[in-house]
Amino acid sequence: MNIILGILSIFITFSFVVLIEKLFKKEGIFIWISISTIIANILVCKSIDILGFTTCLGNVLFASNFLALDIMSEKYSYEDSKKAIILGVFSQVVFLITTQVALLYVPSSVDQVNESMKTLFTINIRVSISSITMFFLSNMLDIYLFKKLKQKLPNKLWIRNNISTIVSNCLENYFFTFFAFIGIYDFETIISIATVASVLEIIIAIADTPFLYLSKRLS
Repeated sequence: MNIILGILSIFITFSFVVLIEKLFKKEGIFIWISISTIIANILVCKSIDILGFTTCLGNVLFASNFLALDIMSEKYSYEDSKKAIILGVFSQVVFLITTQVALLYVPSSVDQVNESMKTLFTINIRVSISSITMFFLSNMLDIYLFKKLKQKLPNKLWIRNNISTIVSNCLENYFFTFFAFIGIYDFETIISIATVASVLEIIIAIADTPFLYLSKRLS
């Protein structure tokens, strides 16, 4: 069931990226980066099993940012892509601060959701800082590699898309998992978690290539 839902999620999510860019141009990409990072940070709280491996929900939405940024880099400019990344970081910081402030309010005697909000939004500071930092660094690396590969291989869209996305995504997985969970899990477990996430991200990255071509064709 999870595999079927995963395939559907990839198709639907990537279709949304193409659609929002078609309707709103680069402003649509700015909107998507902001929305997807916030939703992904909520969904990542849920763990699921796929093919016997445990991973976090939200991988598809996080990966959609790489597709969105590659569309931005291909159809608009490197500077626009950097602005989109900064907007994504700003969105995560706003989300983090506002949810933590919300938890400080004393709930009413008739409140029924405060405990659920605590479960969902109570954070580990180190994990949050690692997440935001690696989001920024990995996406900056993605658009930098995409730009350089476009200069070297102007007619090989699929190569620059896959190389930039896979390299930056896998590095993000390993560095984030290490910094977030060192001292919590042993080294072998950390490598295992990062490797499983990276394999899934590679599959998702390959799957986003047709959507990048579709977006370019629709222009």
